[in-house]
This record gives sequence, C-alpha cells and structure tokens, in this order.
Amino acid sequence: MSKGRKKQKSTSTSAFGTKGRYGHDSSKFYNTRMYAGESPPEKVDYIDNAVAGEDLDKVFCHTSEAMTELPDNSVHLMVTSPPYNASKEYDDDLSLKEYLALLKRVFAETHRVLATGGRACINIANLGRKPYIPLHAMIINDMLDIGYYMRGEIIWDKGSSAGGSCAWGSWRAASNPVLRDVHEYILVFCKDSFKRPKAGNESTIGRDEFLESTKSVWTFNAASAKSVGHPAPFPEELPSRLIDLYTFKGDVVLDPFCGAGTTCVAAKKLGRRYVGYDISEEYVELAQRRIADSAKNSK
Repeated sequence: MSKGRKKQKSTSTSAFGTKGRYGHDSSKFYNTRMYAGESPPEKVDYIDNAVAGEDLDKVFCHTSEAMTELPDNSVHLMVTSPPYNASKEYDDDLSLKEYLALLKRVFAETHRVLATGGRACINIANLGRKPYIPLHAMIINDMLDIGYYMRGEIIWDKGSSAGGSCAWGSWRAASNPVLRDVHEYILVFCKDSFKRPKAGNESTIGRDEFLESTKSVWTFNAASAKSVGHPAPFPEELPSRLIDLYTFKGDVVLDPFCGAGTTCVAAKKLGRRYVGYDISEEYVELAQRRIADSAKNSK
C-alpha cells in the first residue's frame, strides 16, 4: 500500500444497512430464508454453441415461437420490445390471456436458444387506465415461471418526448385524476448463471458508459415513428446500451419481435452478430433496408 493512503474498510450487511460499499460482504443477506432457492447454482457447465454461418446476420419472416434456425444455447443476448396488442396497425386483437400466452411461448423459446449466462432484456410499457394493466409485472411472473433469473429493471424516462400526453382525467379535481406514464420498463433476466466467462472475450464499453448504463434509470427521448417508418419504434440508444453492457464483441444478439430492425442495426454497428424475426414481410423488408443503409453510412 502506498504511503499515506488509507486502507478501504470492508463492510457487511447489518441490521440497519450501511453506507460503505467497498469490499461489501453480503453473504449474510443472501443466506437468509428470503433467498432460499432463488439464486442459480454456484457451479454450472457453460454451454455456448455456434449458430450456422448462413443463419447469422439475417431477419427471418416467421413467428419466433419456433426459432428453428437457432441451436440450443447459442445466443448471448435478447433485446426486444414486443407488440403491445394496443390497436396499432400491426397488432392482432388478442385477449390479455392470449397475448401473454404468445409472449410466454416466445420467451420460452428464447430461453432454449440462450447460452449459459445469456441475458434477456424486454422493453415494455403498461397499458390503459380503466383499469391499468401492469404488463411488466405479468411478464416478470411468466419469465420466472419459465426459469429465468431476474437481474433488475431499468426505468426508461422518456423525458421531453413524452410531454405531449394529456390524459389527466378530472382536471384539477379529486373525482378521477389519472396518472400520465412518461416512462417504460426494461426488464433484465439471465439463464442458468449470473456470469459469463471473460477469458478470450473482448468488452467494448467505456468507463463513463459503464457507470451510466449500470444506473436503474435511463433518460433519453423516444424515436419518431414517422422517421423510422414503424408505428412504435424504440430509439437506437436503447439496444445499443444493452448490447454494449451485456455482450462481448462478436456475440450473437437476438430480437424475436424485430419490427423496424433497430436491435439488429445497433448490433451490427457495435461489432456483434444478429438474428431477427418478424411475421410481417413489410417490416422484414424495412429492417433489411435499415441495416443495409446503416452499413453504407458507416463506411
């Protein structure tokens, strides 16, 4: 230790918490009955199979309920924003039960294709006011039922781009005031292990980006539907942050509800491989055009 430098004090979980975070020993907390059976095993076999070269960097036009092009344990990250079944032009009029069942089938198939330690990130907004439908809570329950482990949730504060909302309910009256959502959720899960091996893998995230991306609140504007050509696009910054944070260079990124292809565009720009799925020929073509245009513009 250099002269004059104080030794950092180790801390451990106490009855009333602690301010110190250096060398923190949290084993007392994680060994409580609250966490019994909730964590993945400490020792796992890391399985990371290869996707056939002809199936990489493709957007497939069929349902992601059966991603037959992808072997078991072959994808490193899923980033998606599923259709909200909220009367957009591309939505089917499914009941809530039917809609959640569809998502569960897709996310169960995603669990199959994720490598050990692979992550799944879902951007979702809650719906309605009569009553409010907490989709994010329902999806969390289904993901845990499938066998995922939850790592956390990010609140996407859409900032000034959400300022046009006017669903106040009873204006300045207590009879029926209505909350206005200016945020969405990004739910983060993993398969079988919290970790992935670092040996031989290259991370690309910088110091400042890491510090910002590991916060539980992200603030940036929504994307313009008109400029993208899709009624509900998410901004490229959303998948870019997740890809940079959760994958190594050359990893495979999946979007099972590909839409306008934003996840695939971000993956390509960051030196990752991608696979996308969408049931709409129109949106598959849009995604392919955007990916190609992005490649041209980067040269």
